Amino acid sequence: MEAGALLFSQAARRLGAATRAAALTVPAFRCPPRVAGALRTIRRYPGGAVVAVRLQGRPFSEVASDMVEGVLAVNRLEEAAAAGIRPLLRQAVEPGVDQPAAA
Repeated sequence: MEAGALLFSQAARRLGAATRAAALTVPAFRCPPRVAGALRTIRRYPGGAVVAVRLQGRPFSEVASDMVEGVLAVNRLEEAAAAGIRPLLRQAVEPGVDQPAAA
């Protein structure tokens, strides 16, 4: 499934909620990155950070991975801590999670 803006925004909301629940800093998400050719960039500001991800021509699984890794990078988690939280964050960005079943 190719990533689209709607899928991206839904994943960003769910990922933000999961990140908050884990007591981590929630970055803002945007697309595309300002750096030409970059798949993901991170900009740090005094009050937070922005994770920018390229959507065009990429499967959603890659975009979701970049979003999760961006959260981990923004929070500067060591590998042991990141390994523990990564599966929870990945689950949060999966399409269909917390989505009501169609009638």
